[in-house]
Order: sequence, then structure tokens, then C-alpha cells
Amino acid sequence: MAEAQNIPAGSMTAGQIAVAAESTVATRMSAPPSFDVADFPVPHGREEEWRFTPLERLRGLHDGTAVASGDSLKVAVEAPEGVTVELVGRDDPRLGRAGTPVDRVAAQAYSAFERAGVVTVPKETVLTEPIRISVHGQGGVAYGHQVIELGAFAEAVVVIDHTGDVVTAANVEYVLGDGAKLTVVSVQDWDDKAVHVAQHNALVGRDAGFKSVVVTFGGDVVRLHPRVSYAGTGGEAELYGLYFTDAGQHQEHRLLVDHNTPHCKSNVAYKGALQGDNAHAVWIGDVLIEAKAEGTDTYEMNRNLVLTDGARVDSVPNLEIETGEIVGAGHASATGRFDDEQLFYLMARGIPEQEARRLVVRGFFAELVQQIGVADIEERLLAKIEQELEVSVA
Repeated sequence: MAEAQNIPAGSMTAGQIAVAAESTVATRMSAPPSFDVADFPVPHGREEEWRFTPLERLRGLHDGTAVASGDSLKVAVEAPEGVTVELVGRDDPRLGRAGTPVDRVAAQAYSAFERAGVVTVPKETVLTEPIRISVHGQGGVAYGHQVIELGAFAEAVVVIDHTGDVVTAANVEYVLGDGAKLTVVSVQDWDDKAVHVAQHNALVGRDAGFKSVVVTFGGDVVRLHPRVSYAGTGGEAELYGLYFTDAGQHQEHRLLVDHNTPHCKSNVAYKGALQGDNAHAVWIGDVLIEAKAEGTDTYEMNRNLVLTDGARVDSVPNLEIETGEIVGAGHASATGRFDDEQLFYLMARGIPEQEARRLVVRGFFAELVQQIGVADIEERLLAKIEQELEVSVA
């Protein structure tokens, strides 16, 4: 059962959540994935998968009017020795293996990119330093495609850092060989006017482990769609997310874990804080356990902390189970304000109210920040959280 506590005005009720979850499944089942943008009608905002998204603020990414302009994105890759970094054409057979676009914007991005980035970690290579991919917007419109592939029993950490100002749509693929271990940290720290829509596809090999940490701070509209499927038994996926939504921002994270293979695991944990008028966060968490996926063990959770009036959260967890032969499955969603008891406890020990509020929010995010495992990124995000808190407690 989904948890509920102190749902603020503008958020979804439990009944609405149930109806939305049903609609999500129906829409997903009836809209086949495709690489061809013509297979998807232009969304009008009443479809389940688009009903939360402010289409008018996508700047034409959804209807084909956003035309790519040269040099809109500057992409730089820093990789340890032994890692192969390439730019390839559209006909490269390594593209599209992890998953197929599931909406019009993802298909548009796949149809419009010119060159794709491919980063390959050879089999049995264990990296001691992260691969760093810097994506910097320089104005205009851009479409992109990135593939990160690990050979069997390879281990790597990849940091993808998004900054600057751009209107962009992209597909990102993670392909894990058998026994590989990949941690990806995707940071959305865009300028205030940026628009970023992306589908992330992970294909997890036999006995492989995939960890994704998605961090979203900046941008006018950010809409991310992480998806996971399994290529062999024993695969494990951990999907973590942290977002801080300010006044006027729309941040949307739509996840799907497709348990299409027996004896695999998944764990999803996303946390968000919101402050300011018209701050809007959307989290959709779909987990599908197919009939053939016996022995599945899965759990998903979303928690939101509303710091000021005027913010809105829509949180929709959904679990579809087609077999009873599973280890475990569950989900939880909770949205609330500061815990008065926590504040009272801290203030009773002489801590000023503003500092007490900071401590509560730091504690709220601490568990997810620790999942990153890259010291300089953790420090940067903690500093960013402090910066955001200056607004809410001022």
C-alpha cells in the first residue's frame, strides 16, 4: 500500500493515484515503442504519459518544430586509460540495443541526432577513477545520443554533468555485460531557462549490477524517463534520485523497471524537496513483473518534502504483477511538510529554528547523497542543497 501523510493542496489523493496508475499501465501497453517519430501522434496533454507535462514549455520538442542548431551542445569526455571513446554514425549497430523510444520526444531525438557518443569499457577492466562526461548547453536546440557499454565483469563509475542553457532531447543507453558493475551519476544543473527531455535505457546482463543516481536541480523543464530491463538472470538494479524544485520549475521523473527475466532484483528510492510558487515535481514509478519473471524481488519508494506554500507534488507508484512466484514486491509514496516533532526536538536542545530546518533537510537527503560514491560530486551537491536552503529558510 502507498503511504500517505499530510498531502498538501494540489497533490494527488489516494483515489486519483489509483486511477492514474491504471491509466499508466493501459497507456504503456497500448503504445508500442518505436524508433520512428511518425509512429507517435503529437501529444495534446490529455494522454496519461503527458498530462502532467507543460507541453507549451517544451519549446517544440514534442511536435517537431524544434530544429537543431549547430554547436548548441559542447560534450567533453574524460576517461581513464583503456576506455574507448568514439563518435559514430547513425548506422552503428551498437545503437538502440538497450531500448527503444517510448514517446514522441525520444523518437524525435533518435531521428534527429547526427553523431552518437559511444564509451566502451573492455571486459574484466576495473576502473579506479570515474569516467566524466560534461554536457554544456550553449543556446539553441540540440538532439543527442550516448551509449555506455561495459564488457563482461568490467566495473566503472560514470558521471554525466549537464550545465548551461539549451533546449535538448536525448537517448542514453547503458549496456552491461554479464557480471559487470556500473554506477552512473547524472546531474542536471542547468541554467534557469534550459529544457531537457531524455530517455535512459539500461540493459542489465546476467549477474550484473546497475546503480543509477539522478540528481536534478536546474532547468525550466526537466523530464527524465529511466527504464531498466534484464538480459539474464541474477541482475540487480538500484535507481536513486534526488531533486530540489524551485519556484516555477517543472521536474518530472518517470521510471519503469521491467522484470522480464527470472530471479532479478530492483530497488527504487527517489526523494525531492520543493519550495516557491508553482514549483511542480512529478514522480511516476512503474514496476512490471512479467509472467516469466519468477523469483523477482523489487521495491520502490518516493518521498517529498514541501518547504513552502505554493508547491505541488504528483507521485504515482504503480506495481503490476503477472506471476505469484516472487520473493517480494512493494511500493510507498509520501508527501509532507517539516516534521514538527523533529524541529521541536532540535530547538529544545538550543538549536535555532533556521539551523534546525537545515538539519532536517540535510538528513532527508543524506542517504541518497551517500549513494553517489564520488567525493567531489557529493561535496558539490551538499553545497547546492545548502544554497537552495538559503532561500527556504530566509
